[in-house]
Amino acid sequence: MDFTPIINQVISALWYLMPLAILAGLIKSPWFKGVVGEFIVNLATKLFLNSSEYHLVKDVIIPIENGTTQIDHVIVSKYGIFVIETKNLKGWIFGSQNKKYWTQKIYKHQNKFQNPLHQNYKHVKSLESLLDLGEEKFHSLVVFVGDSTFKTQMRQNVTYAGGYLKFIKSKTDVVFSDLEVNEVLERISSGKLSGSIKNKISHINHVRDIVNEKENSMSCSRCGDSMVLRVSKKGNNSGSEFWGCSKYPKCRGTVNVT
Repeated sequence: MDFTPIINQVISALWYLMPLAILAGLIKSPWFKGVVGEFIVNLATKLFLNSSEYHLVKDVIIPIENGTTQIDHVIVSKYGIFVIETKNLKGWIFGSQNKKYWTQKIYKHQNKFQNPLHQNYKHVKSLESLLDLGEEKFHSLVVFVGDSTFKTQMRQNVTYAGGYLKFIKSKTDVVFSDLEVNEVLERISSGKLSGSIKNKISHINHVRDIVNEKENSMSCSRCGDSMVLRVSKKGNNSGSEFWGCSKYPKCRGTVNVT
């Protein structure tokens, strides 16, 4: 019996399925989630904030002492400089200002991720240094997009996508003149690195170096053993990186690196 026609049909079907599999993997990746989160904030800014008063600068990569740091969004206005960190996460979110890690819970599965307020604090300080301005000129803002629910009381500057506009508009004290706003925009433009592929790869490598350094020093909060970087292969967080205890499955301690 000649199986050639059947084999050809199977190969043809695989050619159709491969792009779908790649697309599914891309959609679940942390990179795509980040892009979606940034797009939502960008769109809301353009639709609901007056562009003559609020000036959006996206994807700001600036040099720091030991590498680079990347800021999702910076909005410059006469009411101050809003430094925005976006998080695209599902499930219940538990956290507080002083905790090093927050917790994401989806049914019985839990992941820990770095306190985004601490992340954004570093971004604000980097911009303060770049612009040579005091902290009173800045507003730190963390925006969660996606199907997430806060299960602990959050600060005013930690909000959902719809609430971040309310936070921005709540700041009504004028701290910059129109001339100073333009000067700040020019200094950000001249001080930040271009969004070239080379600079983005350099920043990614810098982040990887930090991750590798943490891998050598991070210990499991449950058993005290070392943690290793892993990638989730199933569930709602498929494709996401996380720290897992090296003693797994005996110990199931995890820390999300989102």
